[in-house]
Amino acid sequence: MKAMIFSAGLGTRFKPWTDSHPKALAIVNGKSLLQRNVEYLQQYGIRDVVVNIHHFPQQIIEAIQQNKGWGSNVIISDETSEVLETGGGLLKAKDLLQGDEPFVTLNADFLTDLDINDLLKFHKEKKSLISFGITNRKTSRYFLFDEDNRLCGWRNTNTGEEKISISKPGLKQMAYSCVVVFQSEIFELIPQRGKFSLVETYLSLAAQYPIYGYDHTGDKLVDVGKPESVAIAEKLFN
Repeated sequence: MKAMIFSAGLGTRFKPWTDSHPKALAIVNGKSLLQRNVEYLQQYGIRDVVVNIHHFPQQIIEAIQQNKGWGSNVIISDETSEVLETGGGLLKAKDLLQGDEPFVTLNADFLTDLDINDLLKFHKEKKSLISFGITNRKTSRYFLFDEDNRLCGWRNTNTGEEKISISKPGLKQMAYSCVVVFQSEIFELIPQRGKFSLVETYLSLAAQYPIYGYDHTGDKLVDVGKPESVAIAEKLFN
């Protein structure tokens, strides 16, 4: 099985570190976020890993080379010329990820102990095109699900904006964990091109294809999006 770690972001919320470093190399208890996610995938036997780069790309390349991929086969997807966000980044890495098996994506700045084997089992049982981790936690942007945890929409509680793919009463809002399983045929179905978020892709496909949220509320999870999140992460991840 292959995986991709999204590491190309500008990390604007993580200044001043990101004024001179990529956020993926921010340190939590002596290890970079990137290393931690590579090692997280190794726990599930996933050692073929694509890493996309844009912001201070050479630093990430050097870290991977100097550490010999931390024991994994790490391949670079180069977005130096233009940052493509998660959806565009995934599409650019198509040739590196394609195969007969599902594949996994992670965000470099999320740390979790979600059991990927359990997520894969859920994905198979649901016969999903896409399955991703969700938890019942406070945020400003939520995915909306029906009683069976099928994706139906999205909501920004700060702005009141909503995007509904499947209209149903009583939709529940859950927060995205950024650990995602895709069927390999996703590349034939993505309607967007250029720079775009995977959120756009999910919402554009949700009415026609089975996309499910796997509730792993109670697991460790930290969005290391801001410098103050590092202290929280260091308490949870040794």
